[in-house]
Amino acid sequence: MATKTISLDEEAYERLKARKREGESFSEVVKRIAGEQSWAEIAGILSEDEADDLEAIIEDGRERSRNRRNRLADDLRGEE
Repeated sequence: MATKTISLDEEAYERLKARKREGESFSEVVKRIAGEQSWAEIAGILSEDEADDLEAIIEDGRERSRNRRNRLADDLRGEE
């Protein structure tokens, strides 16, 4: 495979290094990061109904999480 040499300033290098995972090459980091999608790229991919359904699912999960947190808090207060 052919290679290219690039120059990075210190800040860019440090940012890239911070995103590097154990055992991952810098080429792999760049490919992984370059393949990420921004919110602007995925905006509008859901229909209005799909967005409403997803929002309801998320809110249901949040409600269950709040209830679980409150039960745990009540249990901890009961142990005091």
